Amino acid sequence: MPSILVVDDDRTILLLAQRTLSPIADVVTALSAEAGIAAVRAGQFDVVLLDIQLPDRSGLAAYCEIREIDSKLPVIFMTVEAASSTAIEAMQLGAFDYLAKPLAVDPLRDLVEKAIEQRQRVSVPVALSVDQDGASKSGDLFIGRSEPMLEVFKDIGRISKQDVPILIRGESGTGKELVARAIFQHSHRYNKPFLAVNCAALPDNLLESELFGHEKGAFTGAESRRIGKFEQCNGGTLFLDEIGDMAPMVQAKVLRVLQDQRFERVGGNNELKTDVRIITATNRPLEQMVKDGEYREDLLYRLNGVTIELPPLRERKDDIKLLIQHFLSRAKIELNKPDLEGLAPETLDLLMRYDWPGNVRQLRAVIRRCVLDASMSVIFADTLPAEIRRLGTNSAIERPNEPIDETIQEQVGRELPELVQRLLNEKSTNVYSEAMEYMERYVLFTVLQATDGNQSQAAEILGITRGKLRDRINTFGIVLESGVSLRT
Repeated sequence: MPSILVVDDDRTILLLAQRTLSPIADVVTALSAEAGIAAVRAGQFDVVLLDIQLPDRSGLAAYCEIREIDSKLPVIFMTVEAASSTAIEAMQLGAFDYLAKPLAVDPLRDLVEKAIEQRQRVSVPVALSVDQDGASKSGDLFIGRSEPMLEVFKDIGRISKQDVPILIRGESGTGKELVARAIFQHSHRYNKPFLAVNCAALPDNLLESELFGHEKGAFTGAESRRIGKFEQCNGGTLFLDEIGDMAPMVQAKVLRVLQDQRFERVGGNNELKTDVRIITATNRPLEQMVKDGEYREDLLYRLNGVTIELPPLRERKDDIKLLIQHFLSRAKIELNKPDLEGLAPETLDLLMRYDWPGNVRQLRAVIRRCVLDASMSVIFADTLPAEIRRLGTNSAIERPNEPIDETIQEQVGRELPELVQRLLNEKSTNVYSEAMEYMERYVLFTVLQATDGNQSQAAEILGITRGKLRDRINTFGIVLESGVSLRT
């Protein structure tokens, strides 16, 4: 019968493991890292369940010693602190998998059975052992304890040190740049530059100059030589967001850099070399764009060395409460609300049930607005946007046609002086940012209403790209599906 070692200083965890796993294996328990390591030295185990926070030493340190004793022994980490950096570090060290407490019986049993099966199949010593470096420790870059997010953290741990192009896919607002930064910080290039470029935020000619630089006189306005991001980022990591909005001419030059790390400045003849790791992101269907002739197929294959699928918030609702708590804490400080205590039960229930079409970015904006508007120490449901209070079975974007409230535009413009005065009365240290965000939302809403929701016309009037306009529409909760309205 297989044998399992469970190392944890919590006796309830040991009891749960014994009751859950005894039908499939002999279960041995240890209350400390030292006792667990001694048990591994003395016996033969098929799987080890190891708590990361032990009284005598870190579980990660204990894991390294267990690996020295038996490099093929599957180790499954357990912890109540299912933080992104912990999951990434554990997976980088070579852990079999990762479980968040409180432990669920079925997933625990299924994972242990899988580990036992693999232990039994791997009986021949490896020909080449991998050097297991300790991952650099850093603060959490993003929040998540749900299964989909733990898978993302594990993927980051597996690929961050592999110098291959990475494509991050996910809906707008899911945190694709945070994933890119996490990959960078856990890579061999962490002490080199990290630069980010939003391909949708710049016109085509400016994007080419931004990426590759230009020579003096290359085009009207080029009064001096400019060093591009590929040159600035030599040795480091370049993150290209909204890669689907890149023009064909720029696509061709990026493809060449991916192939041989060579490029020329705009208007230049000298070939330059660089050493850049490229991470890209998109929320667009690149495969369909290839079929439609809008995107280069060879570039897609080059970018797609490894793909990370970032789940939308509606598919990881277990994380919503953690995110709300995090955003509340930050908003309380940033918006100077020292008396704020939290959310009323009904408020939390509505936030947990909503579909969040704008994902984490929308949740953050809603929480900040609720904190800003709260007049008492508890945030009640009436401070939430209307579509969350209504809360049908569909998200706000999919709701039935509704008449546009003709007073919204007038109301938005009228409330600006009241907003500024309220921030002053509250002694806010963020008046400029809050007021500018409010004004930008009003301008976009007004122009979109004037163009009947035509984004191309609106972008031209505003003097920005369609990609930037789409981004701001999502950020400010402007709905275009049935007229133009605000999520307020």
